[in-house]
Amino acid sequence: MQFTTQEILKAIATLIGGIVIAGLVRVWILKLSRSTKYVWVFNEDTAKLFWRFIVIVSILAALDTLGILEFTIYGAKVSSLIAGILLFYISYLLGKKVQNYWVVKGGAEAQIKAKLFYYTLITLAFFLALNVAGFTGKLTTIVAAAGITGIVLGFSAQTVISNLISGIFMYFDKPLEIGDPIEVAGYSGVVHDIRIFSTRIRTWDGLLVRIPNEKLFNSEIKNLAKYPARRVDVVVGISYKDDVDKAVEIIRKTLDEIPYVLAEPEPTIFVEELGDSSVNLAIRAWAPSEKWFDVRIEILKKVKKALDEAGIEIPFPQHVNWFAEELKVKIE
Repeated sequence: MQFTTQEILKAIATLIGGIVIAGLVRVWILKLSRSTKYVWVFNEDTAKLFWRFIVIVSILAALDTLGILEFTIYGAKVSSLIAGILLFYISYLLGKKVQNYWVVKGGAEAQIKAKLFYYTLITLAFFLALNVAGFTGKLTTIVAAAGITGIVLGFSAQTVISNLISGIFMYFDKPLEIGDPIEVAGYSGVVHDIRIFSTRIRTWDGLLVRIPNEKLFNSEIKNLAKYPARRVDVVVGISYKDDVDKAVEIIRKTLDEIPYVLAEPEPTIFVEELGDSSVNLAIRAWAPSEKWFDVRIEILKKVKKALDEAGIEIPFPQHVNWFAEELKVKIE
């Protein structure tokens, strides 16, 4: 194969120009990585990937200038085909690295965001690679076939797609986060993991429950730690013969001695009901959400002890039987 001087010089210029551009892009990305907060995108690994991609593309362009890669495969030039495959592969590596950086930086909560970015990038890279490879004329046919296949798969995978969309909506709605104590779909526990198709909950008795995102999204979610403070509601019954004001004062003093009972909002104690066997006093005290359960246990224990020490009775259920006619008991 004979090469003219002009072709050789053009090929050398293309190669040198590509190497220079690759170097400049690498330096720019490295410089940007030191000043941007998006380090999961702009970092040393990304700089190396782009450098290699540009250098290889320049080599292909130089060979194409010399006519070495003139032959075609299925109507596409070999150089364009290699460039398209290379573009998709580089995009795949970049997407995986960005996804991993994102999860490391944002924790498990960033999983859905990272996966959305990854799948979006891969989809765009696929169609762009087809265009670079020279399949532009066949792109319409491929898209049409993909659309028909998508419709068929959509009917057979409605639940999967529904879970995916629900997971995306939940990411933007943010009704819960990993570590939140929640009650949902008949289960109660701590959010263990949030994935793109399902959410996993560790129940209070140590079981792992997987709930599809579609069911979770359509359920009423009770987040027990969404706000910093949560109210503790306790009802204590005292006997009718005891002094209500004294009991209220003892309970109030007891609440003041419990460290995690908040002073603001102030605890309230009031007569809620005149029950069958007792005067029921309602106790409303606020506590930090993460200490709610501990505070509730402390209130029950210490209020019971304080009332016992003050001689105030917490009665058990009692019933009085009344007869219309006086009973006569015969004692032998």
